Amino acid sequence: MWKKSFLMFLFSLSVQKAALDCERMRKTNEFPSPNLNSQTDAVMRGQNVSLSCFNQNKSLQITYFLFRGEKCLSIQNGPMTFNLTISEARDLGPYKCKAQVSNCSKYSHEFNFTFVDPVTAPVLNISVVQTKSDRYIMLRCISFNGSLPINYTFFENNTAISPAISKNVREPAEFNLTKNNTGEAKEYRCEAKNRLPDHAKYSQLITIPSTGGESCPFCLQLLLLGFLLLVLIIIILILALWMLPKYKARKAMKDNAPRVYGSTPMEDGIYASICKNQAGTEYSQEIHYATPMFQEVAPRDQETCNDCKTGYVYSELIF
Repeated sequence: MWKKSFLMFLFSLSVQKAALDCERMRKTNEFPSPNLNSQTDAVMRGQNVSLSCFNQNKSLQITYFLFRGEKCLSIQNGPMTFNLTISEARDLGPYKCKAQVSNCSKYSHEFNFTFVDPVTAPVLNISVVQTKSDRYIMLRCISFNGSLPINYTFFENNTAISPAISKNVREPAEFNLTKNNTGEAKEYRCEAKNRLPDHAKYSQLITIPSTGGESCPFCLQLLLLGFLLLVLIIIILILALWMLPKYKARKAMKDNAPRVYGSTPMEDGIYASICKNQAGTEYSQEIHYATPMFQEVAPRDQETCNDCKTGYVYSELIF
């Protein structure tokens, strides 16, 4: 009986000693609360993440417990790294970690993940107001998908020219700048990103050409248009010079033809009179054009002929 009482006495002493040690560690901060961290709290569906739980006092023999809600997920001696996949809403948390030394234990703060949709490639629009000496440029950038807030940054030739502009609503970020007209051509783009790390998206490059004296972005088009107009004018002039003499000759021949008023022409047309001249071995052909006019005339006296037939109508051909 006394042995049992002695064992109970020893057990109570050990419990009291442990309680005194736990109380001492609490007062001296020898056993602080553990830290529960992850690289990010913003995740996409199906993303693999890791949670780490550790205590700043490395000299203690600590046992770590990882909980999601009231469910214990893992127990490990020494610092814990727990890998998990965030697939549905219940995987978001809350998570907490318990560090235990003997019968003394402390809990970490709660940790929660958040579902975030990645941004899509933003759209960059540029408006330019031109003056004699300067150009006023307005840059507008927006991503039509992705969880808010979204941070926008503008770049000129791969160099950031604006601070991060945060938008909590789906509207474009704007940035204005002024450039001299004598400057060189510049390339612009914008970046959009939200809370997801390593998921930044960039717009397409847009080039604003130089307007300096040595550069003319539309000169080639203007020269080509002027060349085509010049060719068209030359063709019209050639056709006019080729057709005008023929038109004048035909009109002169028609005006010089004798006219008999009060008669009825029977047939009018253009006939060709071909004259062939031969001198030695040389041969030449000359074509004369005339406008004949036919006119009925009184029949002339005909020689009597046994084979001749009467009743013919004669016309006079006038050139």
